[in-house]
Amino acid sequence: MLSLRNLTVKAAGKTIIQDLSYTFRTGKVYIIMGPNGSGKSTLVHAIMGDPQYDLLKKSRIVLDGKRIDHLTPDKRSKKGLFLSFQTPLALQGVTAFQMLRVALAGKRDPLELKRDIEQKAKLLHIKQDVLERSLNEGASGGEQKKMEVLQVSILNPKVAIFDEVDTGVDIDALKTISFFLSKIKEGKTFIFITHYSRILSHIKPDMVLIMKDGRIIKEGQASLLKEIEKKGYERL
Repeated sequence: MLSLRNLTVKAAGKTIIQDLSYTFRTGKVYIIMGPNGSGKSTLVHAIMGDPQYDLLKKSRIVLDGKRIDHLTPDKRSKKGLFLSFQTPLALQGVTAFQMLRVALAGKRDPLELKRDIEQKAKLLHIKQDVLERSLNEGASGGEQKKMEVLQVSILNPKVAIFDEVDTGVDIDALKTISFFLSKIKEGKTFIFITHYSRILSHIKPDMVLIMKDGRIIKEGQASLLKEIEKKGYERL
């Protein structure tokens, strides 16, 4: 369970997130939407501890009952947070297997880990040559996002945040990603940041949150998206 309490976030002296409090519960799927500049990406980067964002002293980020807002991003990751980026970085000279082996720090047998990666890559329709090349180097948008999802399945975080996992992804890749995530979501919290309602055709959320001006202004079921499509954000 991830709880945000009185979260206020600044960047370059400007307040972007304003006194936001919310609890993301284990085993649930959340979708966060909102107009451009509403603070969605700032929110998830602040949760992960991006140093370009400053938290006010009253801000609290709590994972499974313990504060993590004082931890560096790598330590937050080890506690069970994962962030899939809008545009995943390419790591020249480093394969997915090599990166995951280092990330797991000897917790798994290398041969068993390699087999697991290859098996899950097949389920995600990731070709062997993509696995064997440098991570994300020369990869399409769909391949990049599939590799991010592959990492989630191997690292097994408590909370996985997907920042625009549907951007640059064709409909077939989105179906594959969505089906795969539905199979591994048990015991995890999934948070999706998106601009597009099309993801809801494949991922069924427990809650839809609407952000505007650094606040959550409304929450509801998937039907809330029909209201947004009809009225837009301004009339909520």
